[in-house]
Amino acid sequence: MSSHRPAPEHTHPADVPLLTALDALADPVRMQLVRELGVSEDWTRTCGSFDVPVRKAAISHHFSVLRAAGLVEQRDIGPKRVNRLRRTEFDARFPGLLDLVLREDPLDLVPRED
Repeated sequence: MSSHRPAPEHTHPADVPLLTALDALADPVRMQLVRELGVSEDWTRTCGSFDVPVRKAAISHHFSVLRAAGLVEQRDIGPKRVNRLRRTEFDARFPGLLDLVLREDPLDLVPRED
């Protein structure tokens, strides 16, 4: 019996509809994952290295959504799964979208109640 898990499936950003990308970025946990990857060196962050308020199974789900939206690429190195933000490829498909997400002064996307 092998303990090797299957390699993750990736969707190329060129094949991603805009609504899929926006839906992936609409979740606060996924937004945090993308922002942290945006300031990290490629292939240095394991899935468990993110400080997000969800359990391991939920993190796996969030990374699956990000892969399906063409935002993240993952690879296994030994027992660890490492990640990179597909910035160049995603920017080619949706110019400027990641710039908005990764801004240091994030846009106030939630309407204020006055």
